[in-house]
Amino acid sequence: MTHDALDPAGTPVVAPSAPTPAAPPPTPTAAAAVFGDHVELAEHFVAILSDTGISHGLIGPRETPRLWDRHVLNCAVVQEAIPRTERTQQVIDVGSGAGLPGLALAIARPDLHLHLVEPLARRTGWLTGTVAQLGLTNVTVHTARAETMWDQLHAPWVTARAVSRIVQLAEWTLPLLEAGGSLLALKGSRAATELDESRTALTRLGVVDAGVDAYGADLLDEPTIVLRCTIGDVVDRRRFRARQPTSAGSARRRADRPRASRRSGPGVGDRPRHQP
Repeated sequence: MTHDALDPAGTPVVAPSAPTPAAPPPTPTAAAAVFGDHVELAEHFVAILSDTGISHGLIGPRETPRLWDRHVLNCAVVQEAIPRTERTQQVIDVGSGAGLPGLALAIARPDLHLHLVEPLARRTGWLTGTVAQLGLTNVTVHTARAETMWDQLHAPWVTARAVSRIVQLAEWTLPLLEAGGSLLALKGSRAATELDESRTALTRLGVVDAGVDAYGADLLDEPTIVLRCTIGDVVDRRRFRARQPTSAGSARRRADRPRASRRSGPGVGDRPRHQP
């Protein structure tokens, strides 16, 4: 503690010390299987999440003990959905928040180039700083809403976690896909039900194949459930603009309400998962 000022009586005022960051959780054995030679970099990422990720409000303080299993590993195992090729593949991560799944995938797969699309500048500032601390060269951070990038950014893969229900998410993200590309939406146990309820609407949006896949079942206590939507030809972006979907930024801004009004859960921090 330091003496920053004097009170009216001339007595030094003791400034309170900054709260001590919580220690990152121990590295589980599954981390080496998921990250391979990059496990130390993943440990560095977890340490950052447990420190500035919490102080910046991107991760809820109660999430610290489960940063590995419920967040970083939960996201990194989705790399299994993206086959390896001889060329660098582009991946667009929409609503990146605390870099989940984007930074977890960038660490696990240096052969991918991750574009982190996040509308809130305070979050992209943290993401940019974290990318620099980790020394990642396969990440580009964009301060933007998904729909403002339709004419600028395209990739065979789009990922999203804890952003919205699948039809709304598809309206924001399908125009970002190249022909034959897939949206990989990290979901929970209701993914199959959500897909059944949404098949007709997804078909109208241009989805030609959709399914629910599980990853990490042999490594994690609970596998990661991904709702996959694949398009055929490039979707007609003019038709999507005519729909005038509510911005993905609005969903994220709702998540920025005071924490007392938010519902805690397995998502990033105290943000609601799998809800608009």
